[in-house]
Amino acid sequence: MKDLFEVGLVFRGFVLVKHKFREIPKPNKKETDEDLRGAFISAINTFASQAFINSSLEYLEMKDLLFIFKINEIQAGDSNKKEPIIMYGLVENQRNPDKFVDKFFEKITPIMQYFITSYNEADFTELNKFESFEQELEKFFD
Repeated sequence: MKDLFEVGLVFRGFVLVKHKFREIPKPNKKETDEDLRGAFISAINTFASQAFINSSLEYLEMKDLLFIFKINEIQAGDSNKKEPIIMYGLVENQRNPDKFVDKFFEKITPIMQYFITSYNEADFTELNKFESFEQELEKFFD
């Protein structure tokens, strides 16, 4: 997917792992706080599911970017119920975003399932344990 800037996985507002394929062009010289992405993704998902009765957000269209969200569930070791895990992609804005989002979902479903299988009931408070999965993301999208 040549239009891809970044993919990552978010759980409880934290980006567990991400891989940057290339830098996002910045329209101005201000720095962006990449740590806020996880909180934003979790908050927008919670808002959509609460306000619209369990509907999930699939993408946000911005001027130059398309922010895509694939939501699934995983169980953490410190919980007795499954919680949302969100795989996101940042891509160049597309002419036909719905078709691109469907194509993106098809592409990422196996890697998301692999993550869920590998880390189900894990301790999600130790974020460094997910660093090795960045290599899996990189290999998967090559």
